[in-house]
Amino acid sequence: MHDLLKHTEHRPYPLSPGPWIMTQTWERLLFAHWPVPLDIMKVHLPKHLPLDTYDGYAWIGIVPFHMCGIRPRWLPAVPYLSAFPEINVRTYVVRDEKPGVYFFSLDVTNPMAVALARGVFHLPYYRARMGMERSGVGWSYRSERTSRFAPQAVFTGSYAPISNVYRASPGSIDEWLTERYCLYTTHGGILYRGEIHHLPWPLQRAEAELETNEMHSDFNRYVTTSTAPILHYADTLKTLIWPLVKVT
Repeated sequence: MHDLLKHTEHRPYPLSPGPWIMTQTWERLLFAHWPVPLDIMKVHLPKHLPLDTYDGYAWIGIVPFHMCGIRPRWLPAVPYLSAFPEINVRTYVVRDEKPGVYFFSLDVTNPMAVALARGVFHLPYYRARMGMERSGVGWSYRSERTSRFAPQAVFTGSYAPISNVYRASPGSIDEWLTERYCLYTTHGGILYRGEIHHLPWPLQRAEAELETNEMHSDFNRYVTTSTAPILHYADTLKTLIWPLVKVT
């Protein structure tokens, strides 16, 4: 972890001054992104949380992957809680010159992880029935939300890398969509920011066959149109996570 903290020159702003509280490793990840008109996206965001835009559009991202090595600082990983698949639905926002991620949903298989993430990070986690299997040089992925407290959400598809690893060029859409070092969420009408840190994403171009993609009913028509998504793959990335702080 100390080596990870030594490499900060790629960040758009300095590390959070406090200690990190959790580490996670993200594996076998697909970024799938589609443009969405600003007026459609704005109505889904909290007050006082401005959209971040690229080429005049907001962007919806659907990101399936596998998490492992999840543990609090100073404690070992607990087998039942330390590894499971996740798929999240997100857009991009900016506040106080800190561009970040806003999550509409995060689906996982583990009910205890859902409870902890909701309680500690105030994020919209839901339980789902999920599976991830090797398929050729890539991965086959399926998720069906089982939570009674959220709309139905289904994703099935497969994806694979099709290029060598590269680092996104400064100012490119590749960088804009992926190099984000905080998340935003709300609780009790209060806006919070959670800082994260990692090395630059080891991106690869990707191809995907998205058979069913109904992760957010208000955006389904944008992700099922003829507009081809922008696709990226990343094999492994270790992250550090800080506690939430109020945004004043």
